[in-house]
Amino acid sequence: MKFFISDTHFLDKHMIGNKNFAPRPYFFVEEMDNDIIKNWNEIVTDNDVVYHLGDVAVCHDKPQQKAFEKIFNLLKQLNGKIILIKGNHDSRALFKYIDKNNVELNGELKFSFQDVGALIKMNHCQYYMTHYPMMMGQVKQIINLHGHIHHYSVSAKENINVGIDSPEKDYLKYNKPFGQPFTEDDINVMIEQKATDFMKRK
Repeated sequence: MKFFISDTHFLDKHMIGNKNFAPRPYFFVEEMDNDIIKNWNEIVTDNDVVYHLGDVAVCHDKPQQKAFEKIFNLLKQLNGKIILIKGNHDSRALFKYIDKNNVELNGELKFSFQDVGALIKMNHCQYYMTHYPMMMGQVKQIINLHGHIHHYSVSAKENINVGIDSPEKDYLKYNKPFGQPFTEDDINVMIEQKATDFMKRK
């Protein structure tokens, strides 16, 4: 099964507490990280693929090697084969470190990398997966899954925010646990409900 997520921001102390920007209900970054890992692993197995659309972690520990080790140790705890798409907070040096220390899962490497984005076909649609939202204009059967804008929604029905803080989670019929990747069914519901929402606005 395929899963989708963005903007985990592991280790990012600026994301916790009562902040105006994408507030997360935690006092300690360790608590946030542990919840993301727990909720991720509740539905993702090692037979699944997760597309992570950028901003994996933010850690400024020195030396840089120490920061990379911290991030990698967290990522190794996550189930599934993980395809990492580079976000604005992800350095190429981090991706090179992960690739150098990559681990094997089911006869393949656990982590793979995309610098700009990835394209898949699913449910008779093309899905462009990028960190930054794409403004595609009027298109048919093309959906842009993205992150970056956290608790905002692009004013276009073809753009679906799959970030942890996405307000488009409200289109789902259940309370999505914090940090849990979106399933294919979640994505379908979000697309249908956002399209319906836009029809009502006309």
